[in-house]
Amino acid sequence: MKAIERYIEERQDHSNPVCAYVYDLTRLEKHAGMIKETLPDFCSFFYAMKANPDRHLLKTLAPIIDGFDVASGGEIAKAAAYGKPMVFGAPGKKQSEIEIALEEGVRYINVESTHDWDRIAHLAEEKGISIPVLLRVNLSSDVPESHHMMSGVPSQFGMSEEDVAACIKQSEKESRVSIAGFHFHAMSNNLDAEAHVRFVQLCVEKADDWRRRYGLEASIIDIGGGIGINYWKPEEPFDWKAFAAGMHRLDPEGWTLILEIGRYLTAASGYYVTEVLDVKENHGQWFAVVRGGTHHLRLPAAWKMSHPFRIHSVESWPYPFKRPGVEKGNVTIAGELCTPNDVLVRGDYVDNLRAGDIVIFEYAGAYAWTISHHDFLSHPHPEHVYVRDGEVLAQEDAGTLPREK
Repeated sequence: MKAIERYIEERQDHSNPVCAYVYDLTRLEKHAGMIKETLPDFCSFFYAMKANPDRHLLKTLAPIIDGFDVASGGEIAKAAAYGKPMVFGAPGKKQSEIEIALEEGVRYINVESTHDWDRIAHLAEEKGISIPVLLRVNLSSDVPESHHMMSGVPSQFGMSEEDVAACIKQSEKESRVSIAGFHFHAMSNNLDAEAHVRFVQLCVEKADDWRRRYGLEASIIDIGGGIGINYWKPEEPFDWKAFAAGMHRLDPEGWTLILEIGRYLTAASGYYVTEVLDVKENHGQWFAVVRGGTHHLRLPAAWKMSHPFRIHSVESWPYPFKRPGVEKGNVTIAGELCTPNDVLVRGDYVDNLRAGDIVIFEYAGAYAWTISHHDFLSHPHPEHVYVRDGEVLAQEDAGTLPREK
C-alpha cells in the first residue's frame, strides 16, 4: 500500500518514532460492497460495531450496510447518527441502556433470559413503547471449527434451548413486547465456510420448528457473525465465495436472515504501523522492541499468536554508533511495556530487521485499538491516519494524551 509507505517517509523522525493506525477507507468500501452484492435477497447485512466503532469507518460503511449490531448505550448513540436499523444485544443490559434502546427506536432487542424479558417488558410498559425482540438461543450443538465457541457450551450468552418455551409463554401475557424471531450468535473467528453454511441451515431448521410449534408470527433469524480472519495463514482466508454460494442454495421460506459481520468486514482495512527501537539477542533468542505494543494492539497477546506483519526497511541511520539488527533469523517482536506479556510476534523468521525499520501489522482493523489497555504506563497514543484513493484524508490523535514532541 503506497499510501502507508508515503506516510512513513513523511513522518520519519527518529526522535519521535513512527506509531500509527492507518485505515484504507477505499479498501473497506470495496470489501463491504462485495459482501452486500454477493448475499442473497433474503439476507440483511448489518455491521457488528464492536469490531471497530471508529467514526470514519462508520461513515464509510453506513451507505452500504442495512443496519448496525450494537452492544451498549454508547454504540447505540454512535449508530443513531446514521439513521439505520439497529439490533441491540448484550448478555448484561443496564436499565439506562434498555431505556436508550426504546427511546432511540432500536429495531430489535435481543432477549438473553426470562429475567431479561421481564426487565425489557417492564420498561416498555412504563414508557408506553412497543418493541419487537429476538430470543437469543444457545443451541445444544456447537461449531467446533470456530476459534471461540459461544454455543453448544455453557456460557453467559443467550438461553438454553430448553428455556425457549418458557420465554415464549411469557410473551402471551405481554402487550408491549412481541417475538419477531431468534438470534443465534454461536462462534467467533470461524474459518470454515461450509461449516458456516451448515450452521445457518441449522438455525433455519430450529426457527422453523419453534415458529410452527408455538404458532409465532416471527420472520427474523439473526445468525450473528463469527466469520473469521486467518491470522495464522493469511494466504488461506475464509472462502467467502463458497459461503455466499451456500447461502444462495438455502430456502428460508418466510424468513429474513440478518448477518452481523464485524471482524471479517473491517480487519483487512486497518494497519498498525510502528518503529523498531532496539534489536538484541537475549539468552540465545532475538528480540525487536518497538514503539508501541499490546496497549495499542492487544489481539496477539490475548490470543497468544503472532500477528501477521511485514517490514518496511528504512535505509537512513542518523547516529554515529552501530545500528543493531538481525539477519536471517527468528525474532520475537515485543512492545515498550514493562511486562513480558507485551508480545506481538512470537519467534517468526525475518530476512533482515534493524532498529529504525518499520513493522507494519496487517489485519489490524478489527478488535485492535479499542480492545487495548491504552493508558498503561501513560505512553502517548498512536496517530490515526485515514486514507482514501491513496491519499491521506485525515490524521488525528486517538485519545486525550498529547502526541510525542
